[in-house]
Amino acid sequence: MFTIDLNSDLGESFGAYTLGQDEEILEIVTSANIACGFHAGDPSTMRKTVEIALKKGTAIGAHPSLPDLQGFGRRHMAITPEEAYDLVIYQVGALMAFVRAEGGTVQHVKPHGAFYHMANHDAALAEAIAKAVYRIDPDLILFGQSGSQLIMAGEKIGLRVANEVFADRTYQEDGSLTPRSSLNAVIHDLEQAVQQVTRIIKKGEVEALSGKVIKVKADTICIHGDGPQALDIAKRLRDRLLEEQIHLKAVGKS
Repeated sequence: MFTIDLNSDLGESFGAYTLGQDEEILEIVTSANIACGFHAGDPSTMRKTVEIALKKGTAIGAHPSLPDLQGFGRRHMAITPEEAYDLVIYQVGALMAFVRAEGGTVQHVKPHGAFYHMANHDAALAEAIAKAVYRIDPDLILFGQSGSQLIMAGEKIGLRVANEVFADRTYQEDGSLTPRSSLNAVIHDLEQAVQQVTRIIKKGEVEALSGKVIKVKADTICIHGDGPQALDIAKRLRDRLLEEQIHLKAVGKS
């Protein structure tokens, strides 16, 4: 039987603004990436999301970002590796405090948005992030796009890594995601998303927009939890994966 982790970016409400259906999504996913306040989230939201995740038995990860509340962390910023290191230490430390206060543990770290994409392509940033995660706790798992610089940096320093793929995003020939600014960047058809994910898990390959078939490794699948149909898509995707004899389990669980 094939096994895969399902993760989702959660805890992204802020102050009076509510985003996503976190409690419902936490019934479906096996790992949660919880915002740490730099692109979304705030102390109260972090605590509440941690409480719910622990209640549901969902593995918890920190989701550090560039300091970009207004742009939801999706705008690229010019930062040094030293700044990247500090951003990770600061944000992971904050979430870890909430998790420990509630009697839980943090399973993984997954950078958010532009921070994630920059690190996937920039070796120096990737190494700074991996170094920060390792120094916080060498038992943490580093999430990164399959085959990316972030994955390679994590492996080099001695971290366990999780190669991430996406159910609802299209791919380019180099294995990167199609930029959100481009047409056909997002897959809206559930059947197409299921077929893409199933092919990745069972065959280790995905078809790029150009039609070229490329090799990918998958340890965890990201499903986005902030769209208007996110909950319905997440439920249907989970059910279809189970129908395909694909077992769902958090990457950190034996």
